[in-house]
Amino acid sequence: MAESRGTLVVTVREAEGGGVLQGAAVILTGGGRGSSTGISDTDGAVTFSVQTPPMSAGMTPNPRERPYSTVDLRIVIAGYVTVSIVGEQIFPGQTTRQTVMMGTLDRPSANGTPTQLERVIVIPEHHLYSGGDAPRVQNQQGPELVSTMRTMRSVPAAAIAETPRRVVVPETIRVHLGPPGANAQNVTVPFLDYIKNVACSEIYPTWPETSIISNVIAQVSLALNRLYTEWYPSQGYDFDITNNTAYDQYYVHERGIFDIIDTIVDGYFTNYIARGRQLEPLFAEYCDGANTTCDGMSQWGTVALARRDYTPLQILQYYYGTEVEIREAETAEVVPDSFPGPLQSGDASTEVTTLQNRLNRIAISFPAIPFILPADGTYGETTATAVRAFQRLFRLEETGTVNRETWYRIQYIYTAVKKLAELGSEGEFPQSDAFNGRTLQVGDRGSEVLRVQSYLSYIASAMPGMYTPPTVDGVFGNVTRDAVRAFQNYYGLVQTGTVNEATWNAIVTSYYALGGGEVVPSRPYPGTPLRRGSTGEDVSWVQTMLNTVSTVDLSLPTLAVDGIFGERTEQNVRRFQQNYGLEADGIVGPLTWESLTREYERISAANGN
Repeated sequence: MAESRGTLVVTVREAEGGGVLQGAAVILTGGGRGSSTGISDTDGAVTFSVQTPPMSAGMTPNPRERPYSTVDLRIVIAGYVTVSIVGEQIFPGQTTRQTVMMGTLDRPSANGTPTQLERVIVIPEHHLYSGGDAPRVQNQQGPELVSTMRTMRSVPAAAIAETPRRVVVPETIRVHLGPPGANAQNVTVPFLDYIKNVACSEIYPTWPETSIISNVIAQVSLALNRLYTEWYPSQGYDFDITNNTAYDQYYVHERGIFDIIDTIVDGYFTNYIARGRQLEPLFAEYCDGANTTCDGMSQWGTVALARRDYTPLQILQYYYGTEVEIREAETAEVVPDSFPGPLQSGDASTEVTTLQNRLNRIAISFPAIPFILPADGTYGETTATAVRAFQRLFRLEETGTVNRETWYRIQYIYTAVKKLAELGSEGEFPQSDAFNGRTLQVGDRGSEVLRVQSYLSYIASAMPGMYTPPTVDGVFGNVTRDAVRAFQNYYGLVQTGTVNEATWNAIVTSYYALGGGEVVPSRPYPGTPLRRGSTGEDVSWVQTMLNTVSTVDLSLPTLAVDGIFGERTEQNVRRFQQNYGLEADGIVGPLTWESLTREYERISAANGN
């Protein structure tokens, strides 16, 4: 049997952004070859060939032998702190690239001895080989939240709209090298390098490429969820994510990177997954699937599916549901800080609207907080009263104004009650009348329940005696169930008392047929369908309406308003149709025109236009 080998390339660089260092001695021990020394060339590089276990060792869980070789390195060059690396990992048929940052020797102390002579980097055993994950701690509501929640109370209909945030891949991410509360080091590293490090630490480079890709996208999605929800900053921490797999994902600072993973991550580090019309990156929970199981993806399971020729999307849908899709995030230098600055009485802005909407969603779960009616972006006494109630409930100073501490506590509680940082997220949605894919039933709560109750109440007022109108409070209780059953009976639907797609569509249709939510169209339907190749003012108006909808539905990119129905306009029309429960044919016919007009008018009215 031929001997299996892998390659290690060590590149020696000067720390703090310096160039490569030529002439460094790189001493390698282990790997079945005793000890050998190489001298860094003009590129600062030294290459070693290392004996490894056979490829088959890394293709099944819990192998008898370690599926990679480990070697130790010692890098020495005059005038620089010596660096020792313990446990460098080399896989069969793969190249590991280790960059070594060399700091200059400190100035001698008073007695003439340098304060630091050597720096040691320890690379633990690979996460899969060491036994995989401990059970992940769910992002559950803490005791403070649980003890504060009470039976919900009745309130008037409240305007609870999602406030979409940007899904951004930042230039850097702050990683805490320990559990959240541990006194551990924070490191700020490029986001791209972070994902490469996590992938190299959690999966094997010998796996099929489609398996690696699906794992990378899940890892990106989990990290972007932490950034999107500001999960740790909203709790007062000064970092974005931890390296502890009980909470987040495995990161080993300054470890070597495998070539194949390096290349794959370069192509996929802006891709994440989201469910259907949900706006937030999915908290893509996963585990090794051999030593630990979970509700999300099995890392070892992705290998088996890849062998069955599943694509990365098919693998992700196998574990997270067929409604999952791969999206691309925008890149930015930093993730925007959501805190807009202090908010107080007299302010009027979209940030105030965001505050009001989040407090209204929190109020569904915490009845001590009054609803803000209307949520119109103006910071009046009603808003100040709700803020004071929130501050009192969560033991903040009762000022009635929103400083950074209050803003981020609201953000944290809002994320918690909607479960945005959990696999079973309630989700943030662009506001529309399309069914969101989740059947509503007794015990559910949220803005979708609130909408059903509001529509059922309107229908009951228009058709007295059909049923007792439900209280519009965002909580699906027995009265709502009975109203749904009566509605289903009247319209010849199966009387389940739950709201599936058929019942949802019937409620929405009835609501508008009876005059609910009427809008005066800015422009009547032109009489003939608009499709690719169409031109003129009607096409410009479609593009304008789509751009307005894109301000709340971030899956729609902004279009040039040029009156030409081209490929990008068709793609946006299809996306709108998908998101709003229409046939996704890319053609603007009467139904699409009506739905698009309704959303345009609603959003324009909300923005005071």
